[in-house]
Amino acid sequence: MSGRVATTGAGGLRSDPGKPQTQRRPAWATPVNLVILGITVLALAIRVYYQYTRPGFLLSVTEYDDGPYFGSAIRLVHGSLPYRDFVLVQPPGITLLMSPAALLSNLTGTAWGMAVGRVLTALASTAGVALVGLLVRHRGLLTVVIACGIAAVYPDAVAAAHTVLVEPWLALACLIGAVTIFSGDRLAASTRRLAWGGVAFGFAGAVEAWAIVPVLVVFVLCLPQIRRAAVFTAGVAAGFLIPVLPFAAIAPEKFYQSLIVAQIGSRAHATRVTLFNRLDHMAGVFDLNLANTALVLAALAIVAFVVLAYAFAWYRTSQPPAPLDWFSVATAGLVAALFLWPPQFHYHFAAFLAPFLALSVALAAGRLLAAVQAQAGSPAAAARMGQWSLGAAAALLAVMTIIQSHAQTIVPPVLGPVPAAIDQIIPRGACVLTDQVSLTINADRFVSAAPGCPQMVDTLGTDLALSHGLTPGTGAARVPAVAAVWSEAFGHAQYVLLTRINTRRIPWSPSLRKYLRSHFRRVYTSPRDLTLYVRKGQPAR
Repeated sequence: MSGRVATTGAGGLRSDPGKPQTQRRPAWATPVNLVILGITVLALAIRVYYQYTRPGFLLSVTEYDDGPYFGSAIRLVHGSLPYRDFVLVQPPGITLLMSPAALLSNLTGTAWGMAVGRVLTALASTAGVALVGLLVRHRGLLTVVIACGIAAVYPDAVAAAHTVLVEPWLALACLIGAVTIFSGDRLAASTRRLAWGGVAFGFAGAVEAWAIVPVLVVFVLCLPQIRRAAVFTAGVAAGFLIPVLPFAAIAPEKFYQSLIVAQIGSRAHATRVTLFNRLDHMAGVFDLNLANTALVLAALAIVAFVVLAYAFAWYRTSQPPAPLDWFSVATAGLVAALFLWPPQFHYHFAAFLAPFLALSVALAAGRLLAAVQAQAGSPAAAARMGQWSLGAAAALLAVMTIIQSHAQTIVPPVLGPVPAAIDQIIPRGACVLTDQVSLTINADRFVSAAPGCPQMVDTLGTDLALSHGLTPGTGAARVPAVAAVWSEAFGHAQYVLLTRINTRRIPWSPSLRKYLRSHFRRVYTSPRDLTLYVRKGQPAR
C-alpha cells in the first residue's frame, strides 16, 4: 500500500519495509562503464592539452593536408565541386564531414571555421576511445583498461587529432561499424545490425580507402552464411556509393585522376620511408626515442605477446579465439602490412592502426589472464591475479600518460600563425594563389570574389593527378596538362603567397618563373620564409 517493495537482502532475509531504501547508483554506472568514461575523459584532456599548450596553435598553420581537406569543404559550400572543379586526392567523405564547419566559416571566417573543424576532429578521436571500450566491455576491467588506455595515449592518434586529418574520422566510422556489428564476442544475429554496421564501414571507405581492410575481415567472418555476408556487403555498398557516386558521376575522368592516379598510383623516383621510422610510429613508442635495435625488439615484443597469449589461452582452455578476436588481430596485422608496403608513410597513418592494435593487445591480455586464473588453486588466488594485473595495467597507463604529456610540451616545427602583415596587405576577396592553402585559410583570404580565380586546393595533388604520378622534382613541369593548369592559375592570380618549400609543390618551368618576375613584384617576406607577391598594377594596401 505504501509503494515500498520488500526485497531480499544479501543474506536472504527480507529488508524492513518500514525503512527507506538506500540510494542506489544508476544502472549504467558499473565499474567497467565508469572506467570507459574516465579514460575517455583522459583522452579528451590529452588532446585538448596538445592544442592549448602551444600558443596560437589552434589558429596556426600546422599541416599541409588539412588545407586541402577543409578547403575542399569551403569550396563545396560555395558551389565548387571536388574532382570537377579541383583535384582532391581523397574520397569526398572528409569534405562532407567538414561542410558544417565550412558553412559556419561564412559567419566566423575561414580561420575559425578551420578551428571548429580541428575541435570536431579531436572529439572524433576521443569518441573512438569510448567505442573501443564499448566493444570489449563484456571482457572485463583489465581488457577495457588496456584497450582504452592504448587508444587514449597512442602518440600518433593524439597528434593526428590536432587538426583536420582523415584518420581520426576513418577510425571512428570503422569503430561505429564494429560496435554495431558485434554483439559481445560474436557477430550480431540481427541482419539489420549487420546492414547498418556495413553502412558505417562503407562510409568509412568514403573517407579513406583503407577501410577496405576491416570490411574484408568482417566479410570473411560472415562467409559461412552467404545471406548474412550479402546483407553486410549491401550495407557497405550503400554507405560508400551514396556519398561518393554523385561526385564520380559528374566528373568520372577527373575522379579517377584524383583518387587513383594521384593517391594510389605509382610515383616515379619516390623516396622510401625507412622501416625504422614506420616501426617507431606504428609500435606507438615514438615518444620514447628508442634506438633502432630497441625499436625492432619493441615491435617484435608486441607481436610475440599477442601471438603467444592467444596460443597459450587456446591450449589451456581448448577455446579458439572468438570472432571479435579474429577481427581485431587480422585487421591490425593487415593494416600494419599495408603501411609497410608503399614508399610513402606519414605519422598520421598510424592513427588508423591505433584502435585495432589496442584491441589486439587488450583482448590477448584478457584471454591470457582468464586462462591463468582457470589454473589457479583457489578463487582467492585467481582474484589476486586479476587485481595485480589490473594494477599493473593502470600503472603503465599512468606512466604512458606522463610520457605523452611531456612529449607534448615540445613545440613541433610548424609555420605558426599567419603574420598580420599578410592580412594587412591582401584585401578580403582578393584572388590569392599559394602552394599551401592552409595559409590562406588561416589568413581568411581563401575565398575570392574575383572572376576566374583558381579553385585549386591541393597543389601537389594536382601535379600528381595530371602527370600520372610526377612531382615538381621528377618532371611534372614537362607535362602539358600540368603546365597549362599552373599557367592559368598564375594568369588569374592577384597575389602569390609562397612558402620556403614551394618548389616541392609548384612545377616551376623557365616560362613560369619568367611570368612571375615580369608580372608580379615582391612586397613582403616574413621571418618564417613566407614570400608575398602582388601583381604589378594591383594596389597593395
